[in-house]
Amino acid sequence: METEQINIAIVDDHTLFRRGVAALMSEFDELHVVFEASNGEQLQQMLAKAPLPQVILMDINMPVMDGYQATKWVRARYPEIKVLALSMFEDDKAVIEMIKCGAGGYVLKESKPRDLLEAIKTIHQKGVYINDLVSGKLLRSVTQHEPVLDITKKEMEFLKLACSELTYKEIADLMFVSPRTVDNYRESLFQKLTIKSRTGLVLYAIQNDIFKF
Repeated sequence: METEQINIAIVDDHTLFRRGVAALMSEFDELHVVFEASNGEQLQQMLAKAPLPQVILMDINMPVMDGYQATKWVRARYPEIKVLALSMFEDDKAVIEMIKCGAGGYVLKESKPRDLLEAIKTIHQKGVYINDLVSGKLLRSVTQHEPVLDITKKEMEFLKLACSELTYKEIADLMFVSPRTVDNYRESLFQKLTIKSRTGLVLYAIQNDIFKF
């Protein structure tokens, strides 16, 4: 029985990296690379004439039209297409911004080919890919819409503020508490939700309609 292939597109301005990823992904029977593009503008042109991908691997920093603008454009016109952000670093700010724009998750560019394959398959099936950012309870909550866990009023206030551009120190000032107290709120949420980063908190808030951009 043949495996149903997932059509993917790769958008990255670094030609060697983009072609390398395309070659590696083409080795998997589960994937079919329908096109490559060097920026968001070229992506728009390709979508108008090439077969539609089901998942787009989207670089963040690109000339002409970057990953933020391109992801917004895709989500507005092709909501059925899933966007997986490609990031060079674990940069919370950049990834949170991509999530705001409509990306369903992100992978590091240094990921192993097999890990990237799993990320593509997961986002295609579930709409989100949250790898080591979250696990356990949060993954079930996101994919099965389980009710929000037992979060205190103060933790909820902190969670909403964590979705902003504010630093933890600025959040502490706004909440009229010490930075240590804010650290305690953060660590408590990390433990309750089995989350490892601020990006994971933001994704939880978005997926559970606690915070909307």
